Amino acid sequence: MRIGLQIPSFSWDGGAAVTASKLADIAGVVDQGGFYSLWAMDHFFQIPGVGEPQEDMYEGYSTLTYLAALTKTVKLGTLVTGVIYRYPGLLVKTVTTLDVLSGGRAYFGIGAAWFEREALGLGVPYPSTAERFERLEETLQIAHQMWAGESKPFQGKHYQLDEAMARPLPLSQPHPPILIGGMGENKTMRLIAQYGDACNFFANADKATIQARLDTIKRNCDEIGRDYNAIEKTVIDTVDFTRQTPAEIVAKCHELAGMGFAHVIFNVAEGTFAGADVRKGAETLSSAVIPEVAAL
Repeated sequence: MRIGLQIPSFSWDGGAAVTASKLADIAGVVDQGGFYSLWAMDHFFQIPGVGEPQEDMYEGYSTLTYLAALTKTVKLGTLVTGVIYRYPGLLVKTVTTLDVLSGGRAYFGIGAAWFEREALGLGVPYPSTAERFERLEETLQIAHQMWAGESKPFQGKHYQLDEAMARPLPLSQPHPPILIGGMGENKTMRLIAQYGDACNFFANADKATIQARLDTIKRNCDEIGRDYNAIEKTVIDTVDFTRQTPAEIVAKCHELAGMGFAHVIFNVAEGTFAGADVRKGAETLSSAVIPEVAAL
């Protein structure tokens, strides 16, 4: 089993002045501690459940580019980019740049977006759910076309590109893995089966719902003739070492592995999401969890 770390909060003592050094400390632990991946949320305001909107939040791809320069082995991605936040051609160029500069370590994490307040707060149009999913599918089509090396127009309902070209092409082959986040039963599961290389679910959802979504992906794969096992199954979870022991986290990983998940991405909380706790939590995961689940 692969273990990843997400950094969801930057509310550490010292504020913005210490952000670069804190991220460097965390990156060192992750890169040398057996982690497979390192993730940033793609939000512009802090999200409910983690903190208040006015708390510090950094643009995701700028953060990942900085982390890429500090690391050598871990995969890097957003968990996940809201499709409405960037024009798709520019988004594909951004992910390609991250992949090349990191030596082929990028994921392309994407979803339909959900946080209306941050979008409207910064002047980003926030269309209906149906339209956001239409835009998501067109963006996935554009990514596949550009990363196939084709330089030709794309004509969609929402996006029109006269010359959808990606130069250079990414180092990852055939392209950075496309991770689609969300647990919507119909649209999201179909998009994962048709366009995705990985899915991302919430580990705290009930097991029956998780299994039903996996079954839906498999059914969609069967209908289009795709190998269900070719899709990487990932989950996002939160560990709180004030309430959980490493042994309990290992047991949860065993349970998830039994359902078919091979990649667990952890947020670290120690009573709070305060960023000052992340390095200590990452060290505990590295020493007491990763060696115990590596063979799953």
